[in-house]
Amino acid sequence: MTKKLLFLFDTDPVASVFDTVVGYDGGADHIIGYGGVNPENVGALVDGCIYTRGPKEKQFTAIFVGGGSMVAGEAVFKAVKKRFFSNFRVSCMLDSNGSNTTAAAGVALLAKAGDLKGKKAVVLAGTGPVGMRAAAMLNIEGAEVTITSREQSRADAAAKAIQERFGFTPKAVEARDNAARAEAIKGAQVVFGAGAIGVELLAEADWKDNPTVELIADCNAQPPLGVAGVEATDKAKERHGKTVIGALGLGGLKLKLHRECVGKLFESADKVFDCENIYALAKELA
Repeated sequence: MTKKLLFLFDTDPVASVFDTVVGYDGGADHIIGYGGVNPENVGALVDGCIYTRGPKEKQFTAIFVGGGSMVAGEAVFKAVKKRFFSNFRVSCMLDSNGSNTTAAAGVALLAKAGDLKGKKAVVLAGTGPVGMRAAAMLNIEGAEVTITSREQSRADAAAKAIQERFGFTPKAVEARDNAARAEAIKGAQVVFGAGAIGVELLAEADWKDNPTVELIADCNAQPPLGVAGVEATDKAKERHGKTVIGALGLGGLKLKLHRECVGKLFESADKVFDCENIYALAKELA
């Protein structure tokens, strides 16, 4: 039987252990990880994937692009796809820093909890991989999206990158501290916390008495949590009259989604998993 081989092309120096474990859980027989991958050196790696098996066997080879930087990951993913031609291709997936699968799980659960169309949504720490993808998925649901950053220049750069990839420009806001972030969510119905591990983005007092906020998701599972007053295990839990989702509450769907995508990579040789179809699958699984 032809073995299912998953090649991890990671833009960081060392290939991700997390992505390796979930890749095996998703059905890969063997996983080979490469660190320090960039658009200049990925070509030879792709060639090894597309020239070594016959047409009927190519579906058992797949590529997963990861790493901590979404910008770097997108560049590598673009270079991977550019290398394909005719039937010399294999299925591939982009999930830098778990961005697509984490954001998809969070937004899908928010959409399940309430209609997002026409709502004002604020992505706190929206310049990272998860935040940028969450902004895109909220836009897919018809929300009016704002992203925040501690620096206006970073917020503007992220908004520009989102516009270039998805064709819409979120509002970019500088919010250096909790008080500024509390101000940023005034008038919003949806809050998505996408900050780094152990960084509080909002105090509980910043949102519990906010009259417009209806839905909150927080991706940070390590104390202090991103949104204080939300428990990591919350899954569509009502707190202070809001529906809240914690990191572990969305983490189960994120892992299920990640595994499902890996499994689907081996169904044919022409699948491409990125933001839009990963989010569509998340909504089915949610």
